[in-house]
Amino acid sequence: MAPTRVLPIVFGVDAVNRNAALDWAIDEAARRGVPLQLVHAVLPVTHHVRGVEETAHHKALRQLGDEALDKAMARSHERQPDLEVTTFITDANPAQALVRQSAHAGLVVLGSRRLGRLAEVLSAASTAVPVSANAACPVVVVPDTERTVEEPPYLVVGVDGSPSADAALDHALEAAASRGASVRAVWAWQRPLLGFLDEQAALESCHRQLHEATAGRSAAYRDVPLSHTVLRGHPVEALAKAAEHALAVVVGRRGREGFTGMWLGSVPHGLLHRAVCPVATVPPSAYEDR
Repeated sequence: MAPTRVLPIVFGVDAVNRNAALDWAIDEAARRGVPLQLVHAVLPVTHHVRGVEETAHHKALRQLGDEALDKAMARSHERQPDLEVTTFITDANPAQALVRQSAHAGLVVLGSRRLGRLAEVLSAASTAVPVSANAACPVVVVPDTERTVEEPPYLVVGVDGSPSADAALDHALEAAASRGASVRAVWAWQRPLLGFLDEQAALESCHRQLHEATAGRSAAYRDVPLSHTVLRGHPVEALAKAAEHALAVVVGRRGREGFTGMWLGSVPHGLLHRAVCPVATVPPSAYEDR
């Protein structure tokens, strides 16, 4: 039997210190017993203002990138002395570079810049949404916000019966098992704006679908406490509220609301702007071979 390939955790380093996200990545790599790869990308010269200062400006950006990597390396060794850490710097769009690295990673971790939606679209350096939408492995975005994690610890996972939600549930159960945490599976229900509806019957149907969606997968993690909750309201608001004091909220890349050509569903996209805890976005392919 061929040996299992050890997949590193990739952390996106930028010029701004995002110690909360870096510490999260360091501790997760140590917990998994895998290497940590620190990646920094400098926008190619075509992205900078053309002129006589172009080369000098690009060299200065590379220097800043090297310094940021050195600081991240030092912090990694200080926090986890036995952790294997490597660095990688490249001339590329940051999101594209991280997506490429994700093909050889078990997890990508990013700090949250909390860009507004318009700034996110216009900024060539924006990473959270495009990487979450296109990475080959799960992506965790860690905000730089102070908050209290409830004890005993728990993770929240959004379930809606889609293949993406199945992968998210697998990820949440595996993460909870490694942390001695529980999982709260949440199905969000919104009352339709038009038409008559038996609300009680609709909620009962949601509870039934939630239990059916989790039954088979939870059997493999019998030591992980799993609860089921149906919440009224928009999925983004419901999940963000449920996960205020959670270790993380886990969602599939595209739920049942996804449309053809839409790489990142509205729920994970909304949580990246709304949630105060780490947001893990899981592609459907992440657990398809299990």
